[in-house]
Amino acid sequence: MKATELSIAGAWEFVPRQFADERGSFHVWYDAAVFSAALGFELTVAQTNHSISRRGVIRGIHWADVPPGQGKYVYCPSGSLLDVVVDLRVGSPTFGAHEFVRLDAAEGRALYLAEGLGHGFVALEDDTVLSYLCSTGYNPARERIVNVFDEDLALPWPAIEPPILSERDSAGPRLAELRTAGLLPDYADCLAHYRAVRGEA
Repeated sequence: MKATELSIAGAWEFVPRQFADERGSFHVWYDAAVFSAALGFELTVAQTNHSISRRGVIRGIHWADVPPGQGKYVYCPSGSLLDVVVDLRVGSPTFGAHEFVRLDAAEGRALYLAEGLGHGFVALEDDTVLSYLCSTGYNPARERIVNVFDEDLALPWPAIEPPILSERDSAGPRLAELRTAGLLPDYADCLAHYRAVRGEA
């Protein structure tokens, strides 16, 4: 398995080796040794999530207040999707930046998103599955959302008509509103949290 950090610090792509024969194929989608060697700490798994989406469904952009936040290791075992990472950490050198990565059942790649990074995706085909390993459990009081169509983020979603969103996602606040209200994660707080997770002083 190959681990590569994306252009946004704290976001990593994991590409597994595929083993195929006449029976089918096999790959490892999460390897704790590879993860800890690349990131310098072991992933705590407090909850696993599993979503199934129709083509054109957009979910996100979500994150949780830091600390403790919620780190996510995401993987698509069926179907295909475009996964997006958004840097929402105020003070980060890449604040407001985003990166899309295609996840699908054929390649088996996965993404890790550190606490404080926003996450969302769009399903490219029916019955697309996304599985998450989450570092903390769901806490609705600390769960946040930013509008997926915010002009300030300018996320280049593919032209799938009509896009399908939940009422909550459709009504999500804009980035500027969240920043004014002090609801975005602070980069310094995130860095302090990352150090604590790694057991650094």
